[in-house]
Amino acid sequence: MGKRIVLFLITNALVIFTVTIIVDVILPFFGIKLPPGYGGLAIFCGIFGMGGAILSLMISRWMAKRAYKIQLINANHPDPTARQLFYTIDHLAKSKGIPTPEVGIYQSPEPNAFATGASKKSSLVAFSTGILNKMNPKEVEAVAAHEISHIANGDMVTMTLLTGIANALVMFLSRVVARVIDQAMRDGRGGGGLGFFGYFIAVFVLESIFMMLAYIPIAAFSRWREYRADAGAASLTSPHAMAAALQSLKTAVENKAEPKNFAMAKISSRRRVSLWSTHPPLDARIKRLIG
Repeated sequence: MGKRIVLFLITNALVIFTVTIIVDVILPFFGIKLPPGYGGLAIFCGIFGMGGAILSLMISRWMAKRAYKIQLINANHPDPTARQLFYTIDHLAKSKGIPTPEVGIYQSPEPNAFATGASKKSSLVAFSTGILNKMNPKEVEAVAAHEISHIANGDMVTMTLLTGIANALVMFLSRVVARVIDQAMRDGRGGGGLGFFGYFIAVFVLESIFMMLAYIPIAAFSRWREYRADAGAASLTSPHAMAAALQSLKTAVENKAEPKNFAMAKISSRRRVSLWSTHPPLDARIKRLIG
């Protein structure tokens, strides 16, 4: 259930790397350069760093629909399973006091569900056919409550703010370090240095390294909010229902016949997770719910 974060972070990284190409290659080609001094650089990085994260958030729902070919459903859908899913999410949203999000289903054998969107009024909850086929109605309701809790908690907005700050720091530090390297390579008469393309490559490599480091605290926050969404789901349904849904997911992960693309979402039943895992171990989540 981590696709919303993975998709958001990938989109954000692509936006930042696109800004880097525009600012460090295309604009200088036409004689347009960043303002001199670190003050101007800091302002530039703050604007484009936050802008990249906000843009990623604004297009997250649009991206999700197209990336997973999501079919939207409503109360009049001919499939009774789809109708029941819509009624369940509508009821949970009203219980949380938020507008009913768009509800969709996408074709995938992987049991997964996610919520995304720029605000509580423009959100989307999507379920894979795999999760609807493998979980019973109570477990599906618990998963839906988990996703509704993410929306009610404003998790995507908070993630955007954190990512925007990280973007700004990554863009600023990479250019400061690149300038330091460039100055260190120059001779006494100002010759030498990294050169035009050397500077761009240095910035690009440094951004990649710093972005990987910046995602460590972002992933830690993501793991914490998963626990919080589990607790929210438990209050809307029951701790045992949410634990049963997680146990069903754990069984699917451990089943060798299942697809192995769970690694993308960092879903794991192991006790230890990597620094970049967006989700805690399933065993730890279950233990928090029922001890």
